[in-house]
Amino acid sequence: MNDKNEMMIPEEVILSKIYLMRTQKVMLDMDLAELYGVETKQLKRAVRRNEKRFPPDFMFELSQDEFENLRSQFGTSSWGGVRYSPMAFTEQGVAMLSSVLNSDRAILVNIRIIRIFTKMRELLMTHRDILEKLSLIEQKITDHDDNILLIFEYLKQLEQTKQQELDQNQRKRIGFNRDSGA
Repeated sequence: MNDKNEMMIPEEVILSKIYLMRTQKVMLDMDLAELYGVETKQLKRAVRRNEKRFPPDFMFELSQDEFENLRSQFGTSSWGGVRYSPMAFTEQGVAMLSSVLNSDRAILVNIRIIRIFTKMRELLMTHRDILEKLSLIEQKITDHDDNILLIFEYLKQLEQTKQQELDQNQRKRIGFNRDSGA
């Protein structure tokens, strides 16, 4: 298989199967099994046979509350017949799956998923940099806000003073005035 076959799964499909749980981006066993073209129980069996390869920071099982919360986010669930808690795989866990599911498809799908995880991380870093710069700008503006407000206050006072002077000292016209009878 070549790189063209690796692209067989659209990026949007993979992105839609990445969830945020326990402050980590993870993919669920049932979604990965679907992408790899295997049954979920086959994927779980392979993981259980190789538990040493999946420490808690690579894979964890969802608690019942986490699973119910996840299901409630989707309204009608296609996961209705799930008997056991789903396994959630972090990026490292997904990478490790290619070593226990030794099919060409699993390897290619894993490469695609890892590239998407990397792209997500790069985007987050870019956004973090932008947010930090905006925060600095906001802080500078906040530090100068008082000065800017003071300038506007002085301008308002100056305008009011000028208007008062104009109102009090209505200048007499210079030149011929018809009403004065002169």
